[in-house]
Amino acid sequence: MEPPSGIALTAIMVCLTVITGVVDAVTFLTLGQVFSAMQTGNLLFLGFGVAGQGGLPVLATAVSLGAFVLGAALGARWESGLAAREQSWFPAGLFTEAALLAVAGAVAWGMDPVPGLPPGRRYAVIGLMALAMGMRNVTAMRSASPDLTTTVATRTMTALVSGSVLGHDKRLGYGGHTVVRRLLSVGALFAGGLLGAELLGLGTRPALVILLVAVFLAGTAAVVPALVRCEHHAGG
Repeated sequence: MEPPSGIALTAIMVCLTVITGVVDAVTFLTLGQVFSAMQTGNLLFLGFGVAGQGGLPVLATAVSLGAFVLGAALGARWESGLAAREQSWFPAGLFTEAALLAVAGAVAWGMDPVPGLPPGRRYAVIGLMALAMGMRNVTAMRSASPDLTTTVATRTMTALVSGSVLGHDKRLGYGGHTVVRRLLSVGALFAGGLLGAELLGLGTRPALVILLVAVFLAGTAAVVPALVRCEHHAGG
């Protein structure tokens, strides 16, 4: 099953972008200055840490990077395999991500704050969340939704400005209908980070935040088949 298209796909990808912000808020603010989705930041952090500057963690960052790469590799093999057999790769990818996040939340449960976790459990939580985000990136890239990568915003921000009245670049979308989608993408990532930080600031257990994200993600995956069916009926 291919993902839905049009407004339905845009709405799903915006929701996934919000989830990214929440997930990275948990990992960065409670697991020790490490990202699970934004691996560009982790590459820099790893370089800073190896150089011994800034007091940044090396092992935690390396765990996240390694798990992300593994998630991308596994996600690509599995989803492409499902697609080759004409099976539902898009919701399957989202359900798998939700399951990995649920396991991460379960591993982190009972210890508050999360930095108080024994090192082994903390690295397990980091690894599981990065594994999920690696698979997510495959799912997002395979869906080929313009300007909605769900985990990074730099290119979208550049396209937003360059294709606006400020940049006036027709090759980057000026005069088209891309502004709203790009604004949604950038705004969703900010909103997710804000939401995650606010929930943690209110005293919500990090493990509970992770589990809530997993439940929301599973719910999003569950509605995908219905959206696709509605599109087929409308098209027919």
